[in-house]
Amino acid sequence: MDIGITVTLAAVFMTVALVSWSIGQSLTERSSPTRRRLYALVQRGGGDAATGDDSLATRLDPTKRKSSTFVPLSPKSMGALQRRLTVAGYLNPRAPEYFLLTQVGLVLLLGSLPLLVIGPARGFYYAIAGAVVGFMVPGLMLDRLIAKRRLAIENGLPDALDLLIVSLEAGLGLDQAVLRASEELAIAHPELAEELRLINVECRAGKPRIEAFKNFSVRTKVDDVRSLVAMLVQTDRFGTSVAQALRTHAEVSRTKRRQRAEERAAKIGVKLVFPLVFCLFPAFFVVTIGPAIIKFTHAFGSGGFATGGR
Repeated sequence: MDIGITVTLAAVFMTVALVSWSIGQSLTERSSPTRRRLYALVQRGGGDAATGDDSLATRLDPTKRKSSTFVPLSPKSMGALQRRLTVAGYLNPRAPEYFLLTQVGLVLLLGSLPLLVIGPARGFYYAIAGAVVGFMVPGLMLDRLIAKRRLAIENGLPDALDLLIVSLEAGLGLDQAVLRASEELAIAHPELAEELRLINVECRAGKPRIEAFKNFSVRTKVDDVRSLVAMLVQTDRFGTSVAQALRTHAEVSRTKRRQRAEERAAKIGVKLVFPLVFCLFPAFFVVTIGPAIIKFTHAFGSGGFATGGR
């Protein structure tokens, strides 16, 4: 028993140490004063620095380095876990390692706590349940992040299409319009802006435009994006007007967004039933019926007028 407890404590210590080291390493890398000063110097260099020293700026900025290291990878060459992390917005190639490390750490932590608190004999089944929960929690959290990001991209797509239409009608090319839209949507819709920036980076890296848009649809797993990419492929193949096709698709996307909002508003009444039944109605019944119940109890109980004072 003593050996088992010692091994468990050592495993918990190693897991906490590895997680703390990885978090500290990432925070130190992001907050390095030297790195921030060098990146500020590169940014102040103007246009020459933005073009000639783009690799230096990419290495210094953690967010740019994360995206740029991901760009050369095609979604077809990724594993299943890396595809899920990419759909959730984690573009770092080392994201699967961090995910697996977190998963293993939670399994060891939640599996060893019952053994330490309750004891090896009585806490064995609790340890198994805790290990299963620790294994499933990261996947459930990842699925929730994927759904949240896909909804954010769906809601921001009509605004991005409007910006693309305005840019194309102003005389910009499609690549420049995508870059302009990514810059304008960086605050309102950062998830979609990041994906549009990746499309521009892939095109600058030498990938065909259609392949970059297909990678965009594979990364997001959004139906509206898939239909948009299919429309752009047909437009490029038959040589039709891109602005007119985008305008039609923008109207459809805006209608879908309004319908989704109306659907969620219609569900509010049903979702409010459970809080009303379990939270509001008991307190309401206590306040309104409680005094009457007390009076009936005194009236028909022992010593009340209904019993003749007996």
